[in-house]
Amino acid sequence: MFEQPARDPGPPVNDRLAWLADQLSPDASTVGPGGRLVRRWLPGGPAGAGRRRWAFAGVLLSVVVIVLGSVALFGGPPVPEPPPALPSAKPASEAPARAAPQTGLVISVIGRVRSPGLVTVAQGARVADVLRAAGGAEPGADLSALNLARRVTDGEQLAVGIPAPAAVAAGAAGAPAGAKVDLNAASADQLDTLPGVGEVTAQRIVQWRTEHGGFTKVEQLRDVSGIGESKFQKLREQVMVG
Repeated sequence: MFEQPARDPGPPVNDRLAWLADQLSPDASTVGPGGRLVRRWLPGGPAGAGRRRWAFAGVLLSVVVIVLGSVALFGGPPVPEPPPALPSAKPASEAPARAAPQTGLVISVIGRVRSPGLVTVAQGARVADVLRAAGGAEPGADLSALNLARRVTDGEQLAVGIPAPAAVAAGAAGAPAGAKVDLNAASADQLDTLPGVGEVTAQRIVQWRTEHGGFTKVEQLRDVSGIGESKFQKLREQVMVG
């Protein structure tokens, strides 16, 4: 219905490509922005070579920076894992105190036994155990004066079938006038007969004697728990250290 005039196609395509190649040519007579760009970066002579070296150095430096950054960020050495905490050793003061090993009781056996002398029995042993440790009583020995069920104490002397020594006999008889009880030889039962000394205090005296290896002087009775100054004054004339 409507007719439009034909549009002029302009210069042929080949002419346009020829013009563009001419613009990009690095020839000194080339004009236009394309020619200036080519002449700036790709000219001949020393100035062009210097620019190419600087451009190459800049690119190389950028690559090196990128590579080093990547290594530092992703390729660094692994972080060492801290070792597990070890339990600290307790000081010697905090270590639980070990109970001292129980030592045996050393008893002196004299009289009519098969093996008189020193025998060692366990803690809590009785007179009958001491007799067995000494080989037993000789035939015909009178044991009526002995309490076979009595517990013995360390350092005690046991007389079998013969009269007991004076110090022990005095303690067993209740310490009559002029006789003193030997703190290192008397049993708990003998110490119990002393004035002001009951069963508990007698056991404490025996325990102190065992722990300290015996008494060296009467005044050490003050160190026994339960014996005050007044009780000591009553006992000092009734006891001795053999």
